[in-house]
Amino acid sequence: MPLTHTIAHRVGRYLERQGLLERDVENSYLASDAVDDDPMTPLLGHSITYRIAVGSQAGRKVFTLQTLPTSGDPFGDGIGKVAGSSLHAGVAARADERKKLERLCRYISRPAVSEKRLSLTRGGNVRYQLKTPYRDGTTHVIFEPLDFIARLAALVPKPRVNLTRFHGVFAPNSRHRALVTPAKRGRGNKVRVADEPATPAQRRASMTWAQRLKRVFNIDIETCSGCGGAMKVIACIEDPIVIKQILDHLKHKAETSGTRALPESRAPPAELLLGLFD
Repeated sequence: MPLTHTIAHRVGRYLERQGLLERDVENSYLASDAVDDDPMTPLLGHSITYRIAVGSQAGRKVFTLQTLPTSGDPFGDGIGKVAGSSLHAGVAARADERKKLERLCRYISRPAVSEKRLSLTRGGNVRYQLKTPYRDGTTHVIFEPLDFIARLAALVPKPRVNLTRFHGVFAPNSRHRALVTPAKRGRGNKVRVADEPATPAQRRASMTWAQRLKRVFNIDIETCSGCGGAMKVIACIEDPIVIKQILDHLKHKAETSGTRALPESRAPPAELLLGLFD
């Protein structure tokens, strides 16, 4: 893809000017000596090149299980890789396809490792099953325990680094950000006088914690499970002593009446991202 070449060239030139990369004789890039002081740099480098980072086998390619390569790419020309840079344009959503856009955002924000696809081999190594086989037919990746820990360490973000980056009009310094965000925050936002009352739209700009709980984990605490009526938060109790007294009272009430006063605890429901790439 020509766009991938452009991205790789511009990003490489930028990192070169910052002193993070050096251009070699083959017109590719090597890590600069300026980043050697960071102990995480070798772990990151081995992680993205699928090489063993620690132990007696350090520097070698990780062990993989492969099957026959796939005959074709399901996304066709929508994916490109150039000089370590990749671009995925195989999935698109129209402006009115809000649910599809949300599924896409949830997919790219998913955790890096799925525990359901982790297992141990008979030899004590860690086996990770890929959700979708690679083009070369790779279905599983095998790690030594210490090297697997090094892979997890490479995934830990640095302190005070945002995991979600916003670009274009959503960038923090964009002069149009206040025009496209619900909270109207950012440059270009008109300063409201302190005595001026907020409009209903401004009051609804930020979701409450109850709304966020329903939005993220699909747990609705504002609807009665018995009658289906609307409920509201009347108090936010944070004192551990008061919380213990309330729970002890409910437990005693359940024991004397024979009914369950507290619902069974459960983990947040897992939503399967089915049909994302259909």
